[in-house]
Amino acid sequence: MPSTFISKALGDLEDPAAHQQDKPAAYQKLLDQIINLKDDSSNLSDNLKAFIDSILSDNLGIVAARPLLGAAVESIKTIPNLNTKIHAGTMALGSLESRVVSFEEQDAQLREMLADAYTLQEEYVEAAKILQGIQLESSQRRVPDDHKVAVWIRICRLYLEEDDTMSAESYLNRAKNLRHKVTNPELTLGFQLSEARILDAGRRFLEASQAYHSFSFSAVLDEEERMRALSSAIICAVLAGAGPQRSRALAKLYKDERAPQVAEYGILEKVFLDRLISQDEVSRFSESLAPHQLAQTADGSTVLAKAVVEHNLLSVSKLYNNIGVNELASLLGLEAGKAEGYAARMLEQGRIMGNVDQIDGMILFEGVEPSVERGGLSRRKDSTGAELRKWDSRVQGVTEEVERVASMIQLQYPVSEVDL
Repeated sequence: MPSTFISKALGDLEDPAAHQQDKPAAYQKLLDQIINLKDDSSNLSDNLKAFIDSILSDNLGIVAARPLLGAAVESIKTIPNLNTKIHAGTMALGSLESRVVSFEEQDAQLREMLADAYTLQEEYVEAAKILQGIQLESSQRRVPDDHKVAVWIRICRLYLEEDDTMSAESYLNRAKNLRHKVTNPELTLGFQLSEARILDAGRRFLEASQAYHSFSFSAVLDEEERMRALSSAIICAVLAGAGPQRSRALAKLYKDERAPQVAEYGILEKVFLDRLISQDEVSRFSESLAPHQLAQTADGSTVLAKAVVEHNLLSVSKLYNNIGVNELASLLGLEAGKAEGYAARMLEQGRIMGNVDQIDGMILFEGVEPSVERGGLSRRKDSTGAELRKWDSRVQGVTEEVERVASMIQLQYPVSEVDL
């Protein structure tokens, strides 16, 4: 309940005999008194609610009520105690609910203030839900495209804090429809980072790595943020499934002149050069991973363990012409059945070339005939194919350097659609 003094003052203002032209100034004076009263938090919230209910009543017109309501919202923002601020703001929203169409601007300001308070308390879902109530498509006011995108990206990032990627992606998709109209470079960066995080959380690591790497070149970011994005790009590339696309991504990262400065460079070098990764190196690398990157897959292994097994299997395929299933299992640290399963799956997906000889228990790489050196390991011999692969790698390196230079030019001298 509001205090007796406030109830009496509001009653006097609502009296039909009171002069209408004096009411706005009297209401503003009363608002200042409410904020300055040394009441407890619940009484302050009740006083503010009574004040807002009064200015929303029929004794004031909409034109006079709007600035007063805006002043009430600004007063709530000044409340230092977060719990009191949230309580007062929530009660104010309840009072506005039935007349929000006439006060959309003030409702949006109130919701953004409440979202700030919830975020400071790390109640990210509550903050997102409050922001969802903002009327962005309205006939009562014109909302700029930049502001719409800013609200959607903020909701997206709040859901990402709680690892709710499905809700986050739905709001990112809304922002995507207006991305070409955005003029604020910070919003564009926010979109790129949110997109990368959603891809990362959804275990689409190869796409996430490319998004993080592109983000790391932004001149708007400071050096620390760019290096953090580069580090995330390397982690995602390492976690991606082994294959040609991942190899291209690793090549770009390895040739990035900033790569040696990040902690993950050691494992990046091993992965790029197709060297076998030991269990100790895996354990050290896992310390820098996020919880979702350590989640278990359908077969019970972690994302990291699966990525390392596939990488080591790819490394073995480049090191040997053929290998026994038992020897492969020993190298991979798996049971023979699981090792053969991994090899069969990668062969089927075309990520390594060769076939499985189940009769002799052999994995044959690059189409080596079953009669060649059965029963053990056979080192891959230098051949015309190996020279061609080296040539292809050099050509690929040149084209990637050209692409990197083009990207840097585009970042330094951006060209908008208007210029075209």
